[in-house]
Amino acid sequence: MRETARTVAIIPARGGSRGIPGKNLRTVGGTSLIGRTVEAARRAPGIDLVVVTSDDPAIRAEAEAFGAQTIHRPADISGDRASSEEALVHALSVLQERGEEFGIVVFLQCTSPFTRPGHVSALVRAFDVPGTESALLVSADHGFLWRRTAAGQGEGVNHDETAPRQRRQDMAPQFRENGAGYAVRVAAFLRERHRFVAPVALVETDLPIVEIDTPGDLDLVRAIAGSRHDALPAPADTLRTIRLLVTDFDGVHTDDCVYVDETGGEAVRCSRRDGMGVSLLAKAGVPTMILSKEVNPVVAGRARKLRIDVIQGVDDKLAILGEWLKTRGLSFGDIAFVGNDVNDLECLRAARLAFVPRDAHPSVLSQGFSVLSRGGGSGAVREVCDMLVRARQDRPPAPDRD
Repeated sequence: MRETARTVAIIPARGGSRGIPGKNLRTVGGTSLIGRTVEAARRAPGIDLVVVTSDDPAIRAEAEAFGAQTIHRPADISGDRASSEEALVHALSVLQERGEEFGIVVFLQCTSPFTRPGHVSALVRAFDVPGTESALLVSADHGFLWRRTAAGQGEGVNHDETAPRQRRQDMAPQFRENGAGYAVRVAAFLRERHRFVAPVALVETDLPIVEIDTPGDLDLVRAIAGSRHDALPAPADTLRTIRLLVTDFDGVHTDDCVYVDETGGEAVRCSRRDGMGVSLLAKAGVPTMILSKEVNPVVAGRARKLRIDVIQGVDDKLAILGEWLKTRGLSFGDIAFVGNDVNDLECLRAARLAFVPRDAHPSVLSQGFSVLSRGGGSGAVREVCDMLVRARQDRPPAPDRD
C-alpha cells in the first residue's frame, strides 16, 4: 500500500470466547460490545472507514446494523492462538483488493467498552506530531508494583522498598496500557507486523483500566455503566423500527413510592413531562401501553388520562404481553420496553430495545440494559419518547421514483 492521508478503524471481533461465550454480542449499557465500539469509531472525527473483521456471521450482522463494513475473518486466524495483528494484516489486504488504501490504521478492542469518539480522535491526532509511527491509549496509574526476586522475595519495581514510602504525588508519572485502542502507520505496521513501532505516542485518557475477559469483568463494567448512566443511544435505524412502547407503571411512571391515607387509600405521583412525551410519540405514529402487576385502579386511571392501552394485575408479563402483541400483528422485535424491577426482566430481555430508569433495582441495573439518565416518575418515559420521536424526525428522505 502506498502512503495516503486516510485512516481506517479496524475492530477484530472473533466469535469464539472461552471465558464468555458470545462475548462480543453481550450488552453493556443496553448496547452490544461490538455496537459500542463501532459507534465510537463511526462518530470519531478523523476516521474515514470503520471495518469489523470476524468469523461470526452474527457479529458481522450486528456490526453492519451499526454502520460498519465487515470482512470475513478466515478460520485459520480466528482461534484462541491467533493474534490481533494477523487479523489486521488480513483485513488490510482485503481492503487493498477492494481498492481502499490507508495511511494509518486504528485498532480498537471490544473488550474495552467505555471508548468514546474523543478517545479515537485523540489517537489519530497523535500523528500530527512529526515522526510519530504508532500510538496507544493509556490511563494514569499510581500503583506501587512489586516482583519476586530469584530468591522468591518481594522487590519494588517502580519504587524503592528499602526507603520510606513515597507519596503518590511525588512519584514520576506513569501510565498503564488500558487496551482500548492503538494506532500505527500502515507502512510501518506491514513492515514490522506488530502494533508498536517507535517512536510511540502515549495518549492519556480517563478510561477505567478494565478489560472484559471473564464473567466477573462483565459484571464489573455493567456496574460501572449503570453508575455512570453510560448508555449509548441506539442507532436511529433501530429506533425507527419500534412500533410500540411498552412500560411498567410503578417505578417507571412513578417514583415507586405510594401515599397511603388513614383509610388505606393509595395515591401516586406521576410526571407531566412523561404525559407530554407519550402524546408527542403518539403523534409521531408510535403508541404506548402500560403493563403492570399493580391492581390499584390508579393505573387504569392514568392510562385513561394518557389515552393509551393498559393491562394490569399481571403476574406473567412475558406471556400476557406476547399474546397481546399477536392479536395486533406485532412481535417483541417491534417494541421498546421500559421496566425497573425483577418481574420486568423477561420482557426487557425479549424486547428489541430495553431501557431502565436510573433508580431501577440493582439486580436490573446490573443486566446490561440501557440505563436512562432520569429516574422513575421523573422523566424516564419522556426520555425514551424523545429518542423515538427524534429518530422519526431525522428519517432519511424517500428516494425519488420515476
